[in-house]
Amino acid sequence: MSEILDLSHVRLGDRPLVVCDIDDVVLHFVAPFQDFLRGEGHELLPRSFRLTGNIVSIETQLALEHPDVRRLIEAFFEAQENWQIPFDFVVQTLDALSKDADVVFLTAMPPRYQEHRRRLLDRIGLTFPLIASEEPKGPIMQRLHDGRPLPCVFIDDMAHNLHSVRDHVAECFVLHMMPDSPLHLLAPKPDDGIIRATDWGHAAELIYTHIQSKAA
Repeated sequence: MSEILDLSHVRLGDRPLVVCDIDDVVLHFVAPFQDFLRGEGHELLPRSFRLTGNIVSIETQLALEHPDVRRLIEAFFEAQENWQIPFDFVVQTLDALSKDADVVFLTAMPPRYQEHRRRLLDRIGLTFPLIASEEPKGPIMQRLHDGRPLPCVFIDDMAHNLHSVRDHVAECFVLHMMPDSPLHLLAPKPDDGIIRATDWGHAAELIYTHIQSKAA
């Protein structure tokens, strides 16, 4: 059954909207997760872009079954405040963008870990509204933007999320950001025409260019 998603805490002004994923966009995920796994006696072998089948026991080199992988992911989310750190310049960039646009975080994780993430983001100065959901991101973005005649931007590291938002909010500028990790090199590529930002400085340039083009 689909979750009932409450967006009432997100209040948008009469200005552009920037919606941003968190894991491996704002906060490092793969690298600290690998460190976490080693502490649990496991390791991630980047043989394909999936976790089940690629997390193995260090002792036996046998791959963990899906329930055990899910348990480890949830244990990591439970402990995320001790492991995840922000990417370079993300705090400064989003703070600057927030002077001209509403910034909202949309993270793909079980909602029961939202308060853990909220504390972590607040601690590093990223106090923007947070939505935690495992539902497809396109319909969520559609609800947020609600057909407003204002620029909107969506940033994510996953091709399927970028495609989902593009398909539900055709006027949205979708921007691909991801770390150069061995695992991400195996990820499905976004469709042609979706621009990749190499870092947060580059992302800011692209976002401001898009917003200014809509204001002209």
